[in-house]
Formats: sequence, C-alpha cells, structure tokens
Amino acid sequence: MAFKCSICSKGPRTGYSYSHSHKASKRTFRPNLQRQKVLLSGRAQTAYVCTDCIRSGKAIRPAK
Repeated sequence: MAFKCSICSKGPRTGYSYSHSHKASKRTFRPNLQRQKVLLSGRAQTAYVCTDCIRSGKAIRPAK
C-alpha cells in the first residue's frame, strides 16, 4: 500500500529539516492518514483517508 489518501491522492512530500545552526537535512512530510470505512465507487470499503478529507466531508461514511 502506498502511503496515499484514497480520496484526494495526497502523498508524502520531501523537504528539509533545519537545526538550530540552520544546517539542512532531508526529510519527508507524511500526511495524517486514518483507516476508515468510506464509500468508494458506491461500495463500502476500508481505506486510508487523510484528516483533511474527513473534516471537510469528502470521506462519506456508509450507513449502518
């Protein structure tokens, strides 16, 4: 499984981490993914969804 949101396809980004002396070292910024049951293409599936999609209402939860 790639570390990617199933709805918006948000994935890891690379950048730099700066120390106190401003020395740069490479790092990755990973999205905050949560495992949830959501409706994908009309079916209830367990998928990894980012918290931005959960809060905005893009991740539609199936009815019980």
